[in-house]
Amino acid sequence: MHVKEIMKEKTLKISFQGALGSYSHQASTKFFKDPLVVPCESFEEAIEAVRKGKVDKAILPVDNSTYGRVADIHSLLPASKLFITAEYFLPVDICMLGTKSSSLKTVSSATSHPVLLGQCKKFLKMNKIKTIAGYDTAGSARLISEENNKFKGALASKIAAKIYGLKVLQANVQDNKNNTTRFLVMEKKPKILIKQQKKVITSILFQVRNIPAALYKAMGGFATNNVNMIKLESYMLGGSFEATQFFADIQGHPKDRSVKRALDELDYFTNRLDVIGVYKQSTFRDKNS
Repeated sequence: MHVKEIMKEKTLKISFQGALGSYSHQASTKFFKDPLVVPCESFEEAIEAVRKGKVDKAILPVDNSTYGRVADIHSLLPASKLFITAEYFLPVDICMLGTKSSSLKTVSSATSHPVLLGQCKKFLKMNKIKTIAGYDTAGSARLISEENNKFKGALASKIAAKIYGLKVLQANVQDNKNNTTRFLVMEKKPKILIKQQKKVITSILFQVRNIPAALYKAMGGFATNNVNMIKLESYMLGGSFEATQFFADIQGHPKDRSVKRALDELDYFTNRLDVIGVYKQSTFRDKNS
């Protein structure tokens, strides 16, 4: 191939929300091999970078085993016009970080994203550390590094400590030691979907028709065709309390006979039905089932 093997088979450009050292940054480097990472200030910016072709893919957090769903992402999925091509589960090791001269005895406050602060309540209470809400985890680590105050710390990742020259005062400070975040890899829709195989997830968006028991009837096709639904979430549309859209993950490929029948039945009871992702099921699910 030459030219350094066509730039190592073309280096993937991956966008994510947050600063360098965020958990999304960590997920990028764990899931992809030597990616060129592009940090973005918002989820919208990370998605837009893919749509405009500035990056190849975006990796976005959607659920956390302790905190629940990442609301911003779920509201953006329907309008993103991107396609889900993979999922990745990142075990979240939250670390108490401080300056080189600090210790757990000197630190009196911890700055981080409110979600992370809420996941470390026991540790913070036990060490009498007050909380300060920050914009994001890595950004909080960067701020503490810049302030260089031994009384101030940050809750963030080990990679953030390395990037911003901070000391890990204590690792694994999260209340739930099995704390895990699920990420979705999103890109422009491929011309050809992955082949039919075992352990595939299909993600769909749909709006039920405004008729009595529409959702109940729509869901019936999955039961009668023995299709397992592993996620179902609803969203209000346009500020209305009547118009509702649903996001669901089901096990199986759209071309599987049982899945096709279930989707055909669902389509009858909906005003809109879109397949927005077809991807291999993460092996993490097998280990934690």
